[in-house]
Amino acid sequence: MPLRVRYAETDAAGLAHHASYVPWLEAARIEWLREAGVAYADLERDGYHLAVVELHLRYVSPARFDDELVVRSAVVSARSREVVFRYELVRDEENARQVANGTSRHLCLRHGRIAKLPEAIRAMWDNG
Repeated sequence: MPLRVRYAETDAAGLAHHASYVPWLEAARIEWLREAGVAYADLERDGYHLAVVELHLRYVSPARFDDELVVRSAVVSARSREVVFRYELVRDEENARQVANGTSRHLCLRHGRIAKLPEAIRAMWDNG
């Protein structure tokens, strides 16, 4: 997922603020699901949520205002009730200079209770 660092996402030093990375990961995760054929909005209408229960983020090199970044995301594991995504943020995709990397672990909830992952997500993992 491509993005450009906005001025509001930077700190006084002109670097992307560490808190800006979390929404970028969320946007990439939702876009990854959409491209895989699962709209997160549809999951929510069916009562599902993928609650973040763990997040790891390693900052490798700074991103600055107006930098063009690409957030790469993928599912690295899925169990009956949880899924783990991996992320890599890079600048200049051709030379792929890494800005950050990390993972997020999500617990599946349905109507607020722990539940099995929806069939659409399990099928992606089984077929992927």
